[in-house]
Amino acid sequence: MTQDDQPQPSFASLELCGPLKRALKEAGYEHPTPIQAKAIPYLLENRDLFGIAQTGTGKTAAFALPLLNRMSNNPKPVQPKRPRALVLTPTRELAAQIQASFDTYGKYVKVSSIVIFGGVSQVPQVRALRQGVDVVVATPGRLLDLMDQREIDLRRVEFFVLDEADRMLDMGFVRDVRKVLEVLPPRRQSLLFSATMPDSIVRLAGSFLHDPVRVEVSPPATTAEKITQSVYFVEKREKRGLLSHLLKDRSIKCVLVFSRTKHGADRIVRHLHQRMEEAAAIHGNKSQGQRERALEGFRSGKTRVLVATDIAARGIDVRGITHVINYDLPNIAESYVHRIGRTARAGREGVAISFCDVDEREYLRDIEKLTRQPIDVVEDHPFVSDVPQGARATRAASSRPSQGRGGRGGGGGGRGGRSGRSGQGGRGGQGGRGGRSGQGGRGRRGGRGRSGGGGGSSGGSRSE
Repeated sequence: MTQDDQPQPSFASLELCGPLKRALKEAGYEHPTPIQAKAIPYLLENRDLFGIAQTGTGKTAAFALPLLNRMSNNPKPVQPKRPRALVLTPTRELAAQIQASFDTYGKYVKVSSIVIFGGVSQVPQVRALRQGVDVVVATPGRLLDLMDQREIDLRRVEFFVLDEADRMLDMGFVRDVRKVLEVLPPRRQSLLFSATMPDSIVRLAGSFLHDPVRVEVSPPATTAEKITQSVYFVEKREKRGLLSHLLKDRSIKCVLVFSRTKHGADRIVRHLHQRMEEAAAIHGNKSQGQRERALEGFRSGKTRVLVATDIAARGIDVRGITHVINYDLPNIAESYVHRIGRTARAGREGVAISFCDVDEREYLRDIEKLTRQPIDVVEDHPFVSDVPQGARATRAASSRPSQGRGGRGGGGGGRGGRSGRSGQGGRGGQGGRGGRSGQGGRGRRGGRGRSGGGGGSSGGSRSE
């Protein structure tokens, strides 16, 4: 069920309680975004909801405001370890931002909230739970740890929100999510929000949403209209030079650069520091303090370039990001949508630039197929790849990590070595599939063995 388009109302016209409207006015909120205008009326009626909206469209207020409204209108004494509402989200940064939004919107209502995530001491979190809170915003890992320790009891939960569901599945949290769902009470209001809608998300939604209303503010897996997208064909070894070349343009004021791996992110930052460029990295190997300092420097404008992996970037909510640069193209096409959604937030315009080496051209094709639009190619730059644009790297198996040692192969080469282990690939020969016969190359991450013909099969292992 989808709500018909209608004129955008003001927050004052929504059936929210006076204290919430007062807090919104003080925060400068006048008109709800499309996802808020469509979702809030249904949620105030206690409907389950399946929301499809890209990053930066205001999903947090869409579920936080009706949740706060209903809890404020139906106050109950807090109980130790037994929250009334649970918001589950994939990353620490996103969890912290959601909890901060609850504080902002709930400034004048008596609804308490805490954030729970790993990487920091659990002592303050346990202390707050024992005192009793209304809303818990959590990441799966720490939440399950506290459940195992019997420091939190979810049998009283009345409102459950699964945010960034597609990223949750991409990160391998589906089992953790199902463990949480198993202990929730059957009578509750449940919400699921996702930027994309693969079949796995549809199945997950069907497993716990009851007769949900579906709210969609843009077609699934499409990219924001206000983002100007382009791709630069470049050899892998030339990517750093191309990045430095582009950063000479001072109109790139606040740029988020995506690296596929944590070590790759650190290498990019070191390269930029050598060229006197203010840059910082954020990824899973960084402590919570390091991540927070990097984000604060980026928000304040002190740091012009923030380099991130996909997982860490899901919590980055910086309105002033002018550019997103895909230093490495994602091997999961849906990740491209999430990445470029970091810019053009709150109705602004933005620019998304992608570097594409020969081994990533299949990823580019997958992205264009998913988003149903071609990406403009920029040829006027000093690092243009010598490989013709129409050439595609042949992947012997798939984009997932391959198993076993490589056998004989021509052109495309044998499969890469066992994931996480070095192995010898097959020798190039005649009659192989694509590639340059007999020319060896190192297999991509996921299968690390050597292979013939311009690279072995590429991997899709998580970077965090």
